[in-house]
Amino acid sequence: MMTYLNKALKVRKTAGLFAVMLMGASSLGGCVSPIAGPHGVYATPMGSAPVIANPTAYSNALVCMGNYARARHLASPRMAVGRISDYTGRVAAEGGRAITQGASLMAMTALAKAGAHQVERFDTSVGEMELKYTNNRLITDSEKQNPNFPSEYRKIMSGEVTGSDFFIVGGITELNYNIRNSGADLFVGGNTATSTQGTLNGRLYVMNVALDLRLVDTRTFEVVDVISYQKQIIGREIKAGVFDFFHGNNIDVSAGEGGVEPMQLAVRSLIERATLEFMANLYGAPGPQVCLSAKDDYLNYDTNGLTGNLTPAYDNLGTNNGQTRSDPHRWVNTGTEVNTDDRHKRSVQTVPCQSNCVAVPAGSPPPYSAEPVSRY
Repeated sequence: MMTYLNKALKVRKTAGLFAVMLMGASSLGGCVSPIAGPHGVYATPMGSAPVIANPTAYSNALVCMGNYARARHLASPRMAVGRISDYTGRVAAEGGRAITQGASLMAMTALAKAGAHQVERFDTSVGEMELKYTNNRLITDSEKQNPNFPSEYRKIMSGEVTGSDFFIVGGITELNYNIRNSGADLFVGGNTATSTQGTLNGRLYVMNVALDLRLVDTRTFEVVDVISYQKQIIGREIKAGVFDFFHGNNIDVSAGEGGVEPMQLAVRSLIERATLEFMANLYGAPGPQVCLSAKDDYLNYDTNGLTGNLTPAYDNLGTNNGQTRSDPHRWVNTGTEVNTDDRHKRSVQTVPCQSNCVAVPAGSPPPYSAEPVSRY
């Protein structure tokens, strides 16, 4: 009789466990539907983090350097960026390069933060195509009234392309994995088979990445500045676990936490530090002390900021500048249909107001008092 009851209890316990697992799987499956919802999607994407600036430890100094030059009316030389390639030869385990292939783009952004005057030399494909069409008299800058009659074509003028004074080239030359590591393992448990047991593991490891850049005079091809930097990257991993028998059931619980400094952000830090030294030399700045004075404070309405630099198209620098572009909540859900957890609603926010206008709900036509005049 007892044997029959034990078997019945085991069957009932197994059925209950299966039911719990089935309910958990069903609840997870409820997040995705095989039928598109009323808004045309199967599932709502996760995440609502806003777009933010991507600074390094040297971004503030770059912005300060640009404002230092502007405050003292120091003209920036015309700068260009060539190839800053990955020379490490490292390939990631999941495929593809382990190091970013966009180092040249990072250098352009760093120059922009420093207020440098840049000319494009990295990707001239569009300009060269337009020049080819212009040479064949196929491009016009006037409004075309009648497609059956030719319009005034664009003319190629001598000396209309701005030249550069210096250009930056170089490469990422080192990527060394696990140059130093350390760890510890701890096991605690009783001396019987059913005793509670616990484990604790910890690991630390260090790697590094290095960069070599040079600044070249465009006219003479003389290398006027060379910089080599390296940055170490640290990673950590912690794991803990408990194993126990509870009323005949095995319970195994484990948890862990790990992280590593972003490798590509380390490359950006290297490039920004090197660019900062290049521009400090070209501007004639004495050193970091120029950014430690209140008169050189970069927190003002300037075109350069942590995100880069801009040439204002209109006279709106007070509300559209290098600092406003770093605001993580600017433009978020303004005048758009936004998804919430339980319903769809229209976001009613106000548009930043300039002179001679009033705040209106997003999506409404702005009451312009006059047509603005572009600086372009």
